[in-house]
Amino acid sequence: MKYKIIGDSCLDLTEEMKRDSRFQMIPLTLQLGSLHVLDDASFDQKAFLEKVKASPECPQTACPSPEAFKEAYESADADAVFVITISRHLSGSYNSAVLAKRLYEDEQEEKGRKGKQIAVIDSLSASSGQLNIALYIQALCGEEIPFEEVISLAEAYRDRMHTYFVLESLDTLRKNGRLTGLQAFFATALNIKPVMGAASGTIIKLDQARGIMKGLQRMCDIAVKEAGDTLGKRAVICHVNNKKRAEYVREQLEKRANFKEILITSAAGVATVYANDGGIVLAVG
Repeated sequence: MKYKIIGDSCLDLTEEMKRDSRFQMIPLTLQLGSLHVLDDASFDQKAFLEKVKASPECPQTACPSPEAFKEAYESADADAVFVITISRHLSGSYNSAVLAKRLYEDEQEEKGRKGKQIAVIDSLSASSGQLNIALYIQALCGEEIPFEEVISLAEAYRDRMHTYFVLESLDTLRKNGRLTGLQAFFATALNIKPVMGAASGTIIKLDQARGIMKGLQRMCDIAVKEAGDTLGKRAVICHVNNKKRAEYVREQLEKRANFKEILITSAAGVATVYANDGGIVLAVG
């Protein structure tokens, strides 16, 4: 099966995957006041973070249009296309991708063509979680597993995967309606770092610790406990402008368990907006 994996730009690919033509990103737009930045290969993370620090405005994101996804489907040199989006509870990317699929299929039907097989998968996660699902689908496609079975297995993998994050600041999540103001206030005032997770694609608080390093340790404790037998599992760590902190998380995971693989990747624009400078996102599946 000749396949292509398409993600919105919250799918934080490794550098190797960025060079692989079987992967394609559809960029979201980052907004900071009157500034609009396309989250593509030209995104300058450090420059954007400096602008965020200097601006009184809260950064936001805008999802890709259905037309952007549809063009990607049409141009994909593949028989099967797998689309992995950020959780529908966090962005409109999933809805855009689904509408694009419908438009593409209707157009193919009108022309009397079969067209490509397209699956749109809501990751119910973001960043590291999307990457973990993408890697799983890539492995399945390499085993020549039929299209419909790949979808079924990928969705089951998604449903048993866990996503966690610890951030320096919760301001962006709070200002964009992802957290209550009270939670953000106490976390900031007392240097309490909540360990956050995802439940069916929505953000939940799992625990908390005083200071970022203890928060990361607690995140690793929870991740290993919830993972159970880790020998066949992969951990993906995404960092925002702090590789040293990501490497610390990898060391903490290695002290606690034996994983099949532990990958580190760097955040593109969307995860940079919401996780802020120094943020860490972990997915285990």
